[in-house]
Amino acid sequence: HGAAELDELGTEALPRRTPAPAWLPTAKGEEGDFCLRSSDCAAGLCCARHFWSKICKPVLREGQVCTRHRRKGTHSLEIFQRCQCAEGLSCRLQREHGPTDTSRLHTCQRH
Repeated sequence: HGAAELDELGTEALPRRTPAPAWLPTAKGEEGDFCLRSSDCAAGLCCARHFWSKICKPVLREGQVCTRHRRKGTHSLEIFQRCQCAEGLSCRLQREHGPTDTSRLHTCQRH
């Protein structure tokens, strides 16, 4: 009886908004949880690409290796994205101790 009534209503009676996918957590995601955007993740985490999906990863702390993008738009091409540096830090070229600064490594450093 109830199922037949639902069939007669069709999809017109249903709200137009698409529900969240079943795999998407309703609470803020923890590290390693699937996400669509950083607001889906708990404090101290961002939503970043990991292979062909996106998961919550930790925001980078002082001294951690970061990715500096030369051209706008290249961030989306990475298979393993890193989060941005935490507030008060910026991604800068790591200074080597010596006359030859050959390292191209960037780390999160205080402003």
